Amino acid sequence: MKRPIFKVRKTVMPGFGVTLGCTLLYLVVIVALPLFALIMKTASLGFADFWAIISSPRAVATFKLTILASAAATVFNALFGLLMAWVLVRYEFPGKRLLDAAVDLPFALPTAVAGLALVTVLSKNGWIGQYIEPLGLHLAYTPAGIIIAMAFTSIPFVIRTVQPVLEDLNHDVEEAAETLGANPLQVFIHVIWPMILPAFLAGSALSFARGLGEFGAIVFISANLPFKTEVTSLLVFVRLDEYEYPAAAALAMVMLLMAFAMLLITNLMQARQLRYAERN
Repeated sequence: MKRPIFKVRKTVMPGFGVTLGCTLLYLVVIVALPLFALIMKTASLGFADFWAIISSPRAVATFKLTILASAAATVFNALFGLLMAWVLVRYEFPGKRLLDAAVDLPFALPTAVAGLALVTVLSKNGWIGQYIEPLGLHLAYTPAGIIIAMAFTSIPFVIRTVQPVLEDLNHDVEEAAETLGANPLQVFIHVIWPMILPAFLAGSALSFARGLGEFGAIVFISANLPFKTEVTSLLVFVRLDEYEYPAAAALAMVMLLMAFAMLLITNLMQARQLRYAERN
């Protein structure tokens, strides 16, 4: 009697076929179909109409503001998120668990609620705005307010990608560097930083991509002023409200391509950094 070549192990989890089928079904229904519909709607325009829409002065103004605001928010998130992840991993203090749980609040909180909260705090009569407005610092209904809204909704990406890597670092390597005479700054630059860099880049890229598409938190604090505080996601909403679906699809396609290009570049940088780390 011949024994089977492959021995099937019975587990409580479904087999490869079921899991693969569910995964593909999810990707098709949730990801592929909406993207395909967006591409088809954009393709119905023709290149001349598509270019006319995305190169209009109003659209170009929204692209510039969206990219610059998202980049500024990403820089803040990268620095503050790295610092926050370091504090949560390396130090023990009262209220640490509460602070760690609060990091995920922007994920759980509806973005519209976040926008209302920011307006309550930063507007002219807000808790903070009433003190900084007389000093000439205007945050609400300005590009600065948009940056704050983007940073608030996307900062968990940096913290939650760097934090697990810091927790898994082998402290023996750091101690060895210290015994060889390295100071704390040198240990961080030459030992810790190369290890957390791929995760840091991934979190920053996700933060930037989230900022590009942010809508709910911005709509309340930006005032949606064309050529001043109007981001691309708000212009897409305006075009949808005007029943100009092809124009909305064209603008959304540009933002999708920007986000995809950013993620692709980051993945290439991560792969290069991992290969460099393996060689060294």
